[in-house]
Amino acid sequence: MKGKKIDEAKVKKMVRDGYAKVAVSGGCGCGCGPQCTSSAISKELGYSEKDIGEVPEGANLGLGCGNPIALASLKKGEVVMDLGSGGGFDCFLAASRVGKNGKVIGVDMTPEMLDRSRMNAKKGGYRNVEFRLGEIENLPAADNSVDVIISNCVINLAPDKLRVFSEAFRVLKPGGRLMVSDIVITRPLPEKVMGSVRAYVGCLSGAIMKDDYLKMIRSAGFRSPRVVGETQYPVSYMKNDESAKAIGKEAGLTEKELERLGASILSIRVSAVKG
Repeated sequence: MKGKKIDEAKVKKMVRDGYAKVAVSGGCGCGCGPQCTSSAISKELGYSEKDIGEVPEGANLGLGCGNPIALASLKKGEVVMDLGSGGGFDCFLAASRVGKNGKVIGVDMTPEMLDRSRMNAKKGGYRNVEFRLGEIENLPAADNSVDVIISNCVINLAPDKLRVFSEAFRVLKPGGRLMVSDIVITRPLPEKVMGSVRAYVGCLSGAIMKDDYLKMIRSAGFRSPRVVGETQYPVSYMKNDESAKAIGKEAGLTEKELERLGASILSIRVSAVKG
């Protein structure tokens, strides 16, 4: 990878601080200003009105880039792990699908998010959901203990993505499924964006080429990784999103360059199986 090397410790601190702020405020996580709502964003990402109304108030923070639950084909009695569980939105949706004999484990590295998700679980009366403090590069779970792993726009934030997929492979049972939504790119990013910590935390410079993303999943041991859906990142987000504007300013991008950057970003939904 060319360009300035990202300070991994600084990235993790900024991610923690950013998500802690969202957790405490309970506000929309997309950075697009007061006109946005978490519910509106979730609908754009593929969640239904029923999904949004099903979870406790405060669980949906408008974070993510897709709906992994819609793809996971969860079954009663399964154990599900959500990497980067945030306020618990996807965990609570998964909980109703796996039933009282199933279990959902949310993993998040932000103590403030864990406080919020645990409060939401108590408020919603969820007995089959638990939240654990941990980094997705070092999952707090035993080998071969999980049926399905889901994640929503979090793996792109991890500097060592191969490590994340290897950990997912480790904790999944044989035949277990990986179902994730994430951000990837279709052409290399400008070097000045690659060197931006703000762009990394904003899911941009941490994103890798789509083919490389799938290759990493294969390298971790998974079989049959495939893209089951993808959407173009809306260029309007790049022009109107306050985070994107800040990234553009930090990297010295013109509005046209920012538009071209947006055109190279995809939101993908990927599935794979542990052989």
